Amino acid sequence: MIGHPGFRVEPWCLRETGLDLDVLAQSESVFALANGHLGWRGNLDEGEPHGLPGCYLNGVHESRPLPYAEVGYGYPEAGDTVINVTNGKLLRLLVDDEPFDVRYGTLRGHERVLDFRAGTLTRTAEWTSPAGRTVRVRSTRLVSLTQRAIAAVRYEVEALDGPARVVLQSELVANEELPAAEADPRAAAVLKAPLRPERHTADGARVLLAHRTANTGLLVVAGMDHVVGERAAPDQPAGPDHPLDASSGVATGTESRPDLGRFTVTTLLAPGERLVLTKYVGYGWSAARSLPGVAAQVEAALVAAGSTGWAGLLAEQRAYLDAFWDRADVEVHGDDEIQQAVRFALFHLLQAGARGEGRALAAKGLTGPGYDGHAFWDTEMFVLPVLDYAVPRAARQALQWRRDTLAVAEERAALLGLRGAVFPWRTIGGRECSAYWPAGTAAFHLNAGIAAAVLRYRDVTGDDEFAGGAGLDLLVATARMWRSLGCFDAGGRFRIDGVTGPDEYSAVADNNVYTNLMAGQNLRAAADGATDHPARAAELGVDAAEIEDWRRAAGAMTIPFDEALGVHPQSEGFTAHEVFDFAAFSTRRYPLLLHVPYFDLYRKQVVKQADLVLAMQLFPDEFTAAQKAANFAYYERLTVRDSSLSACTQAVLAAETGHLDLAYDYLGEAALMDLDDLEHNTRDGLHMASLAGSWTALVAGFGGLRQTGATPCFSPRLPAALTRLAFTVSLGERRLRVDVRPDAATYTLRAGESLTIRHNGEPHDLRAGEPRTLPVVLPPAAPAPGQPAGRAPARRTAGGVR
Repeated sequence: MIGHPGFRVEPWCLRETGLDLDVLAQSESVFALANGHLGWRGNLDEGEPHGLPGCYLNGVHESRPLPYAEVGYGYPEAGDTVINVTNGKLLRLLVDDEPFDVRYGTLRGHERVLDFRAGTLTRTAEWTSPAGRTVRVRSTRLVSLTQRAIAAVRYEVEALDGPARVVLQSELVANEELPAAEADPRAAAVLKAPLRPERHTADGARVLLAHRTANTGLLVVAGMDHVVGERAAPDQPAGPDHPLDASSGVATGTESRPDLGRFTVTTLLAPGERLVLTKYVGYGWSAARSLPGVAAQVEAALVAAGSTGWAGLLAEQRAYLDAFWDRADVEVHGDDEIQQAVRFALFHLLQAGARGEGRALAAKGLTGPGYDGHAFWDTEMFVLPVLDYAVPRAARQALQWRRDTLAVAEERAALLGLRGAVFPWRTIGGRECSAYWPAGTAAFHLNAGIAAAVLRYRDVTGDDEFAGGAGLDLLVATARMWRSLGCFDAGGRFRIDGVTGPDEYSAVADNNVYTNLMAGQNLRAAADGATDHPARAAELGVDAAEIEDWRRAAGAMTIPFDEALGVHPQSEGFTAHEVFDFAAFSTRRYPLLLHVPYFDLYRKQVVKQADLVLAMQLFPDEFTAAQKAANFAYYERLTVRDSSLSACTQAVLAAETGHLDLAYDYLGEAALMDLDDLEHNTRDGLHMASLAGSWTALVAGFGGLRQTGATPCFSPRLPAALTRLAFTVSLGERRLRVDVRPDAATYTLRAGESLTIRHNGEPHDLRAGEPRTLPVVLPPAAPAPGQPAGRAPARRTAGGVR
């Protein structure tokens, strides 16, 4: 494999043997732990060396001005940037006055393991100091999925070849120095010292630091508490979770300053003895509550974690993950690397959304500061489709966050001269943070994506309460925007002009097919929702005339088609543009956005990411089989995949149109986007949408899953390299297991009494305890389509790249 720091292929963990400092920042993202509220990058315990330090609280950000060479009406004046909050991971070790630093002395062994079932990051290192003393260090770290405010570390140091005086310094550090900002627009802005000190206290083994952001005024409190375990011989278990007395030979001390809290432990270890420290870290933040209130919340969280104890936290974490894997696991037979990658993906998606609870689900989750910590359209269109089936509570919370920011979106619409709501292209707190309007404000399709997410969540979960409340609010507000943005032409067709679709290499275009299909669905859904919930509709001011107007616009939506070429133009007139000279560019480095001016991209046939192809995935009944085949072949030769969002969509349509080996290649690209650092920016955090894309390529691509109302539909098919694909989807209280083999698929209802599915278009009624096995029908083979010069995906064989 290329690009990654030597991960072993194992089914239930990610194991790094050795330590490559050249890819340290990438491994910090890969080994990140989070729970949707709190995120810790996988930095080394001692803090140095590091690629990019990072501790994040979902929603905590600072604002900064957005400079413009020329100011225009409606341009956002300020942007928001995620900040590195108080670092509670730090545990600095000194051995006979020599600091443990992997760059000095001799590192005799180093291993890190991210365990997908335990929910922990474990590190083992054997190090000989420059003075010649050897110790073994073992740490286990978790961010609790059950106690939302808590992270914890168990740290052990053992003397190996002689007596060693060890000093262990556990720290809280605010305003860490960060590496300078990169020129890559996908990277984050770097703000210097964003936290202003408010209070610092130390009491026994507990330290609290309180800070406030200068511009956004957010209060952040971090606290830590400790338990020093008994010194133990190598064959003995670590000591119990209770403090030592003075006779133990262990001395401790505590201090606090505005940006630093420290708890120090020192002792003399005989050969084979270990010092064990358990560190509990709690976080809280608020835009409105008082400092005493937030501090009390953090202290309460620390008390609860201490009462649970280290063993209790581990047990809670394992139980939570056992339940998750029971309802969400995907089994892949025939490719061990993909098996590991999809579980890695599902684990990180769970970490991104499990306890978000009213906050955004960012493009990088809480694994790094990439894209300034912003949420984009890919939350609703790529990540939530997975969470709907696997963690529906998290999906609902993400949609509730959109509802909570509706008032800001309505203000934005009014500023733009539109009705309803215009949600931001990129944001943390709800306001528009994109300074580039052709690929920001003009990408109105995001609003229909929110509506589509409401529909899908309702169809999958059956949550009518949400659909008739917050969901309807979102549907109505976005439908009103579409009706005011579009217009009827002289021929009675409804047009939506001057918008940007998913392909960001084409901007401010007329009648983008994806956008228009999504808008039509939005308008019809709002009309249906208002009809089904008349009382709530009346409260929103919806009347029969408005409902009829929405239906009329949806029914007259313009969907361009190029009769001469027999394909759908991505947007009106797109197929008449000059084709980009891919051959001339093939030896230069992608992505194009870093090497070619946007004005040249906008006037050429070149596609950054799946656009028309995504429309075919989401609206399968709007295209004939022949149109899908022709469209896929046409756009395959234009799509350069400069976005991590593209490969999974191309995998789905490749599988549907009979290109199973190509779909398998694209599955590999989506699944290994971060593990192989294919976009060269994993250092800034993991790509949540591409992680979700590995599930999509498998379940929607080879499982053929499409959701038609409340009915899940399947058209399963496997590439030659895979011998079996099995996955579980949750549909409200029902749980369906799908087991696909090369010649047959078996459907088993694991929970619930009955369920109607469609297999290859035919309805089948399932009952609990009565598996149904049905034949797999492969699509007809088709000539392999070409890709732009130099942009064909890496070809896979079973278990690897050829």
